[in-house]
Amino acid sequence: MSDPRWLVATTNAHKLTEIRTLLAEVPVEIISLAVLPHMPEPAETGATFSANAQIKAHAYATASGMATIAEDSGLEIDAIDGRPGIHSARFLGPDATYPQRFEEILRQLDARPDSPRTARFVSAVAVVRDGAVVFETQGVIEGEIARQPRGVTGFGYDPIFYFPDYGRTLAEVSLADKLVVAHRGHAFRALATWLQRGVH
Repeated sequence: MSDPRWLVATTNAHKLTEIRTLLAEVPVEIISLAVLPHMPEPAETGATFSANAQIKAHAYATASGMATIAEDSGLEIDAIDGRPGIHSARFLGPDATYPQRFEEILRQLDARPDSPRTARFVSAVAVVRDGAVVFETQGVIEGEIARQPRGVTGFGYDPIFYFPDYGRTLAEVSLADKLVVAHRGHAFRALATWLQRGVH
């Protein structure tokens, strides 16, 4: 018999805070990797966010024996051919700081002054239970790359992601305001709706 708990397969504390907020009302017990014995992190060899979410969900579901929710997300910038894209978390290497990543992105955009600064965050979510993908969804937020980092809330690339409707970067708004519009908010609200329907 499978474990009645549902595993959220992330070691990112910031992501986990957002996910727990978005899944606060679901009728299942949500746990994180932090409360389980260490499991090796799978190689994210997929060519898309969705493929990598599936890889992670399958790997952690197999290792834990639990229904597993996994997400892959990142920033796509049109002027630099969609980079950093699926490599967002490892852009410039796994040990690079986000200020270093911001500096390189802004340098590349400054070298293309006539190109639009349009960009988007993408969040792909996959759920694996009993060896099969039983739910998938994707959330997207469209915006622009700011001229310089701004704000101290949020995490990751939020300080350089300008959301025109707010007139601010995602690091300049509250968590609640961010989750109303952000990619992870869209994706995990869809997951919450599915869980609340009891179709799992």
